[in-house]
Amino acid sequence: MSKSISVVKKLSRNLWWSWDTEAKSLFKNLSPLLWERVNHNPVELLRHISADELEARCACELSSTIDDVNKRFEDYMAEKNTWAAQHAPQLVANPVAYFSAEFGIHESLRLYSGGLGILSGDHIKSASDLGLNFIGISLFYKEGYFRQYLNHDGWQIENYPLQYPESLPIEKVTTADGKDLIIEVIIAQSTVFAQAWSLKVGRATLYLLDTNIPANEMHYRDICSRVYGGDQNMRINQEILLGIGGIKLLKALKVEPAVYHMNEGHSAFLTLELLADELAEGRSFEEAKAKVKEQCVFTTHTPVPAGHDRFSRDMMLYTFSKYVALCGMEMEEVLRLGAENPADTSGLFTMTVLALRLSRCANGVSKLHGEVSREMWKHLYATDDPKEVPIGHITNGIHTKSWSSGFTERFWKHHAKSLDELFASRESAEAVLSKVSDSELWCLRYQLKRNLIDYIARYLSNQLYHQHQYATPYKPCDSSKSAKSALSPDVLTIGFARRFATYKRAPLIFQDLDRLNAIVNHPTMPVQIIFAGKAHPHDDAGKEYIRQIVEHSHRPQFLGKVVFLENYNIGVAKRLVSGVDVWLNNPVRPMEASGTSGQKTVLHGGLNLSIMDGWWCEAYNGTNGWSIGSGEQYENYDEQYRFDANKLYEVLENQIIPTFYERNEHNLPVRWLKNIRNAIATIAPVYNTDRMVKEYTMRYYLKEPRP
Repeated sequence: MSKSISVVKKLSRNLWWSWDTEAKSLFKNLSPLLWERVNHNPVELLRHISADELEARCACELSSTIDDVNKRFEDYMAEKNTWAAQHAPQLVANPVAYFSAEFGIHESLRLYSGGLGILSGDHIKSASDLGLNFIGISLFYKEGYFRQYLNHDGWQIENYPLQYPESLPIEKVTTADGKDLIIEVIIAQSTVFAQAWSLKVGRATLYLLDTNIPANEMHYRDICSRVYGGDQNMRINQEILLGIGGIKLLKALKVEPAVYHMNEGHSAFLTLELLADELAEGRSFEEAKAKVKEQCVFTTHTPVPAGHDRFSRDMMLYTFSKYVALCGMEMEEVLRLGAENPADTSGLFTMTVLALRLSRCANGVSKLHGEVSREMWKHLYATDDPKEVPIGHITNGIHTKSWSSGFTERFWKHHAKSLDELFASRESAEAVLSKVSDSELWCLRYQLKRNLIDYIARYLSNQLYHQHQYATPYKPCDSSKSAKSALSPDVLTIGFARRFATYKRAPLIFQDLDRLNAIVNHPTMPVQIIFAGKAHPHDDAGKEYIRQIVEHSHRPQFLGKVVFLENYNIGVAKRLVSGVDVWLNNPVRPMEASGTSGQKTVLHGGLNLSIMDGWWCEAYNGTNGWSIGSGEQYENYDEQYRFDANKLYEVLENQIIPTFYERNEHNLPVRWLKNIRNAIATIAPVYNTDRMVKEYTMRYYLKEPRP
């Protein structure tokens, strides 16, 4: 095997390539068609290219590109003078152990379901960029999250294709003598065994636990089948494996973390294993709790009480009695740790409560969400004053390089040394923007929108095939409704794409069809809307929202001007956030803990239109996007729905649409472009995961927090 081929294969097995434009281009250029077919997976791509072809192409046409990409990768991996080395050297010596039930790193790895996973994926990438010694812990889901297809009626169909380790950039974790590293966890009366896979994400490592091995009883082999799959019994088994199994894995690897970060309550059982270790050292239960609390930090993402994982007393007794006895603990003591009222353990065991009680610090994921969380959990701290509740906030961000299209990155690099310079600060961004003319900025927007529209044309052709495949036997699919699109780069384009939870209210814009018809089909100022998103397999109400939107898109007045793209994933999201003019977000306030999708459109020149919820409450300044209302909240859901729909129509009719179509003598929308400049300067330098991870490091990861 030649050196060039070895380099290409090495690069394919570290997800660093996923946020390096030239590395992505290297793999794509091997076979653009195959690159699309394998869902941008370089490991699978190389499996389909013969050694002879690869040898020949690496020796000539790709040689210099391989050398350039490899040098940049090697320099990245060898860098010693990182931000972490300068500001948190103790976190270079000992790792941060970050536990999350999902990681959305790239579309070819279906280990995520939604925003929580995307946040985890962006977090680990920025930790790598900043030089933190960072270890992620999660599960290897052999079926991942589902692929979504729509039948003729617009009803979501789930399909679960297997993920094969040999087709992914993962390696089996082995012991010093080359044997598979196996850890054991007690679930109910059984010992469950798990192997581990490792995935390189730049300088960071993500470990994935997997119970699909012959040593296990059949029903335990499926613990890791699907992301959030199955019933409550499956959920508690997954969370035991993630939390307790994750700690056992770190001990088997002889890793001593500086801090354990629980990203949401799914992994909170890790505190029980840490308690067991402290008790084994001879400490009392109260002393053990204090020691565990010193080691853990917790991030909550859920702004409504019903969204937190809870398990019945009977389920806890059945699942944990043996484990607790072997660890030398009392079951009632354990149950009190998860009881909202410690004096009454007859009710539900709440994972968030367990995490809050055994963490030295906790945070929400936006300023508003921090306020909501303090109000929600104040009873745990025996106070009526939310200000006394020790839950802070660190607002979520995005990993900028991961969400920058190649065209966008090349555009900004023409005017700046790097994306880092553009997004370093507001002053830096404004300095770069001052070098960009209005005509250049508008050209960027046109090219990105054209790229999106061409992509949608291809995408809808594939979607038509799936609709034929899943059509009802009595109602053949009408291709004219699915495949035709009248989308135009000259038309104001709105995007709405996210998880189809009902509180996100995807159909809000269809509240008044006549009014929307007048907006979409205005003779001189038309609008087009692109939807995408998945509903959880058990969420029929969310599926009904999808069906309604598909039905509306088939109405004659909206045909070809309102489209729904099936199988929303990271790859589709990258296209949408880069191409749309306006990113729409209209949840029920304050149920959007943070949200980050709107942050991703800004670097491409897109603008946000959102309810004053999540991160938008902090970012909106009146000229960097638009708000739907001013944060008004009504107790009656229907009244709130009507109010927000009316405000949505008003801001579209009176502000957004006129501004977009207002042109100067050079046919440039000067006011619109001014808003774009303001959005880039005020949002991009702040709402990114580099800033976010630095905040976690200085405020929470270091045992002596710094401002």
